[in-house]
Amino acid sequence: MASIFSKIKERFGSSSDVPYEFGDYVEIDAAKQPSSKSKIVIRPFFIEDFPDIKPVLDTLREGYTVALVNIRTLKDKDLVELKRAVSKLKKTCDAIEGDIAGFGEDWIVATPNFAKVYRAAEPAEDVGAAPKPQLDPY
Repeated sequence: MASIFSKIKERFGSSSDVPYEFGDYVEIDAAKQPSSKSKIVIRPFFIEDFPDIKPVLDTLREGYTVALVNIRTLKDKDLVELKRAVSKLKKTCDAIEGDIAGFGEDWIVATPNFAKVYRAAEPAEDVGAAPKPQLDPY
């Protein structure tokens, strides 16, 4: 059987063209870990002051993290700083072509460009119904 493969190999190319001869095998390194960038990470962040926004922005720029940002402490402490932090987060999401949305009262979700935040389609308004209040998506 091996002689048949040898004859075929001689006819169609040198031994350098064929990576493995009959009987060889490929060894897989079981200790090798997959790249950490091959998976998406969903990571919570807690913002207590404006400088706390920097790690969120850095991980979003890397492109493999969906950030869940808790803004409750900053909201209770200083609304001006909260608006600054949300504005900075929104500008970064726009720059990386990501998405950002409010998630309840105290959470913001920010995604890189490969993901989009689901937003339920609003039903058509009735002619006689009072308009619904608009929520700010940040």
